[in-house]
Amino acid sequence: MMQTVTHTIAGKELILETGRIAKQANGSVFAQYEGSAVIATVCASSDSVEGLDYVPLTVDYNEKYYAAGKIPGGFIKREGRPKDKEVLVSRLIDRPMRPLFDKSFGREIQVVPTTISADQTNPPDILAIIASSAAVHISDIPFGGPIAGVRVCALAGELVVNPSYDEIERSDLEIVVAGTKDGITMVEGGASEVQEELMVRALEAAHRVIIELCELQEKLRALAGKQKLALAPDTHVLENRDAIHGEAYPKLEQACFEPTKEKRRDVVKAVKAELAEKYAPQLEDEFQKKLFDALFEDMQYRILRSSILDKGKRVDGRGTEDIRPITCEIGLLKRTHGSALFTRGETQSLVVTTLGTVFDEQIYDDIEGDKRENFMLHYNFPPYSVGEVRRLGTGRREIGHGNLARRSLAAMVPSKEEFPYTIRVVSEIMESNGSSSMASVCGGALSMLHAGVPMKKSVAGIAMGLVTDGDRYAVLSDILGEEDHLGDMDFKVAGTEDGITGFQMDIKISGVTAEIMSQALEQARRGRLHILSIMNQTISRPSGTISEFAPKIVTMKIEVDKIGALIGPGGKNIKALCEQYSVTINTENDGTVTIYGKKAKDAEEAKAAVMGIVSDPETGRIYNGVVKRIMEFGAFVEILPGKEGLVHISKLSRQRIAQVTDILKEGQEIPVKLVEVDKMGRLNLSYIDAVDPDGASDMPAARSDGRYDGPRNDGPGRDSRPRRRF
Repeated sequence: MMQTVTHTIAGKELILETGRIAKQANGSVFAQYEGSAVIATVCASSDSVEGLDYVPLTVDYNEKYYAAGKIPGGFIKREGRPKDKEVLVSRLIDRPMRPLFDKSFGREIQVVPTTISADQTNPPDILAIIASSAAVHISDIPFGGPIAGVRVCALAGELVVNPSYDEIERSDLEIVVAGTKDGITMVEGGASEVQEELMVRALEAAHRVIIELCELQEKLRALAGKQKLALAPDTHVLENRDAIHGEAYPKLEQACFEPTKEKRRDVVKAVKAELAEKYAPQLEDEFQKKLFDALFEDMQYRILRSSILDKGKRVDGRGTEDIRPITCEIGLLKRTHGSALFTRGETQSLVVTTLGTVFDEQIYDDIEGDKRENFMLHYNFPPYSVGEVRRLGTGRREIGHGNLARRSLAAMVPSKEEFPYTIRVVSEIMESNGSSSMASVCGGALSMLHAGVPMKKSVAGIAMGLVTDGDRYAVLSDILGEEDHLGDMDFKVAGTEDGITGFQMDIKISGVTAEIMSQALEQARRGRLHILSIMNQTISRPSGTISEFAPKIVTMKIEVDKIGALIGPGGKNIKALCEQYSVTINTENDGTVTIYGKKAKDAEEAKAAVMGIVSDPETGRIYNGVVKRIMEFGAFVEILPGKEGLVHISKLSRQRIAQVTDILKEGQEIPVKLVEVDKMGRLNLSYIDAVDPDGASDMPAARSDGRYDGPRNDGPGRDSRPRRRF
């Protein structure tokens, strides 16, 4: 039986419907907001696995091209592997939902939100978050939700909930916020140097709407909810638990505070191995081994948290606000266009910047419409960065971290008009122990400045953590991997000295108060300024020159009505220029001409040639022309591409000549002066005879724009002969 609930957001109606589509799934919800629609389904496997220590959840968000009335481009007309955008939306859904599933359920769970209608005005990703939660909430799968998501933008300081694409494009702040009725659990977004106070207001505004959307899902469950399946709690008990705990705990209290990650890992491993050997017979049982491992993790969890809350001491000996030692280096790689090595404690990122042309831009073909991107950042997390062995590859984590670093830097990257290069930044994580994505932000800024990219300001990033116990809490600056894993919050903030540009937060507890959020943001601001001060000691402004190995780009503006003359019939003129100067020339409808050359000399000479084509001939100017046709009465000479004038036979020599061929031949280059442009637009030229009696020419080399750089008067030459004036 079909059931429907509705709610108004920002003056538009949100509809959640179930019971009509995909009825064989454990749960399915059709969500519609204006012309955008998503169908979300959830299924669970029939068999459960006892004793799982993780939630086997998969979220596969996908977009159908037909949703926007499009056919996929390329040779294959079927939707293929997930695009980066689909992966990022899958992560937005997975992160707030995963903590609300119980591990003891023991079954594989798959959530599939599919965008089936897109009006290209209202983004479907928020619909996908709401529909996914609703589908699980009404299903028979145990779930601690519901959750909901909203997008908040700031336009001229005013907050807008669930903005359109156009409003997002014009906003100073854009964040996606997800949470439960009790509090916010996930935030992802970027900004243009907004203040911390505005960020807190945006989060509060988002949570008010989240509460309403969670209540809407409760109404749908009341109408169509299924009875929840039973959990399969683990009934196994660790034998000799108290004895193992009593022996291991004091040893772990020392092991957990070794100065380095590797040393801590080795000492903890040794303590665990010692106890495992002592209790080897019971650990031969699979469940006893799992419970043994879980006990050790629980002990480390309690040791770390109690030390922070009771003593203000972290595992590496730092205080709550201390930041690990930082070193910055640039110019490590001589052949690349820009490079930097950023090291913070045991986290290290090698970042390389490559400059390309407009032909290197990233082209996106998706349901939002085709677009091009001239700034991209790719993040790689090889296994050696954490001392492991596994296959190389790009997973969802790499895509997510790279996107966070990219949007943190994007606001400070110059516009295409200011800097016509395509910029690709690649972060290779060399070591990792806490926030390699923020190291990528810092290294990315250093690398781009070294490459000569005129960034508006430098950007730094820092990862914050949180440990709570009732009313007690501690906010941690520059968290380690252990603090991320065992803490209550992973909170990343990037920005300049004047404001926030990137923001990501994942919370493992029911919610975070505004007081805690304000303190965390202010503490993050102080940490960010500290990191920026160290970065600025290495490089604080763009390099004065771009690498000799980078392509050379020259831009210019011409009159729109001259574009046709530059291109020529069938592209004849522009193709000839590209071939002659070994460049690529791109023209745009507004008269912008961009010239790309491997060498600066080629690009500059091509620019001069373009100016020659689009410039009107100037009376009195001397040009280096080419004889195109010889007639009885004179010769037609091309002084600029596509522009010919006549040199009458009377203006070829000081003496009377019988025929033009006595002086000229076709294809010959000669200096000529533009004497007159007559009423009909015809060019009348005179030949400048600049050859001495010995046959040596004292004409300088022709300029690439066809103009002549020789004498601008008819003064005596080297043989002191009087010059003829025209």
